[in-house]
Amino acid sequence: MIVVPVKPMSQNKAYLGRKTKSKDYRLYTGNIVDILPPYDIPEGELDLKVNVYYSNRAADIDNCLKPFIDILQFHYGFNDNKIYHLDVTKLIVPKGQEKLEFEFKPYIAAEVQPNA
Repeated sequence: MIVVPVKPMSQNKAYLGRKTKSKDYRLYTGNIVDILPPYDIPEGELDLKVNVYYSNRAADIDNCLKPFIDILQFHYGFNDNKIYHLDVTKLIVPKGQEKLEFEFKPYIAAEVQPNA
């Protein structure tokens, strides 16, 4: 594993000023919240698996994650700082079949091996 000995930067520090949610983002949030089923989020530290179905191969795998996780946090009433592991898979589908799938599980810490 490659080690980069630099403190990770928060997205909040990456931009100047406050970000205002776009009209599209507000509509997107409403659309998702309207279709999310009831779901019991486990207590404690979380492991989140997300499958992202794009029709465009050039789409970045992580582009949709922050808004989607923020919507899940808002709707299900948990703090996303409880996510300790994120497993994301990008899948390509025909145009019009784009979607997201997600699943929460309790996080079970793996034993971290010191660098040799």
